[in-house]
Amino acid sequence: MNLTMDDKVAENYKSNSQKIRVITEQWVSNNLFCPYCGKEKIAHFENNRPVADFYCPDCAEEYELKSKNGTIENKVNDGAYDTMIKRIESINNPNFFFMNYNKQDLHVKDFLMVPKYFFSPEIIEKRKPLSDTARRAGWVGCNIVLKQIPEEGRIFIVKNEIEIPQKEIISKVKRADFIKQYKLDARGWVLDVLNCVNQIEGRDFTLEQMYKFEDVLSKKHPDNNHIKDKIRQKLQILRDKGILEFRGRGHYRKI
Repeated sequence: MNLTMDDKVAENYKSNSQKIRVITEQWVSNNLFCPYCGKEKIAHFENNRPVADFYCPDCAEEYELKSKNGTIENKVNDGAYDTMIKRIESINNPNFFFMNYNKQDLHVKDFLMVPKYFFSPEIIEKRKPLSDTARRAGWVGCNIVLKQIPEEGRIFIVKNEIEIPQKEIISKVKRADFIKQYKLDARGWVLDVLNCVNQIEGRDFTLEQMYKFEDVLSKKHPDNNHIKDKIRQKLQILRDKGILEFRGRGHYRKI
């Protein structure tokens, strides 16, 4: 994998945004395999496709690319808020690639994939409407808040300019695939509880430690009056799916 992008592919473009789009997409076309099935190359959709940028010719998984000059640890700008929420709630939401590159030397610093099933409305932040004097007055955009996605759903392909082995990437994708069987509401609960687990330092933790997140979870799910029951239920799911190990008497271990 060549981590330096080629700016010559965008020589015929004048707009900086168009140039970086062409440069980053060309890099993905030349370097990326399918994280689901391992297909050596993924294909580029025709331009201006509304849903995705790339697809795998073998397993048909689709991917959308978001690139940013600077860190992607916190949040990444996206398009219209309402459109993004509808996509999350639909059956054809693509997986996402997120790229962090250095503008000066066009070097890829970080590149990660987030499986589509790890997206929920809670990770989409609504931006303020554009002012009345703006060309698109009243338009409401959004941010994808990456830090609200559990670590299990942030699968690095390149991290700190170091390429991650392909077998390790595919293994992580398969391990995270359990979340797809749940409907959106149940999925949000599993992801929220998993985020709470990841906030606890160390591998071992107790049910009592998880109960300390009751207030946080009740604010996210105000219509539910049985937060502790939900915590236990979702911990059992994470145990059954091999994310956690139950060690008896309210004790758990992260695997």
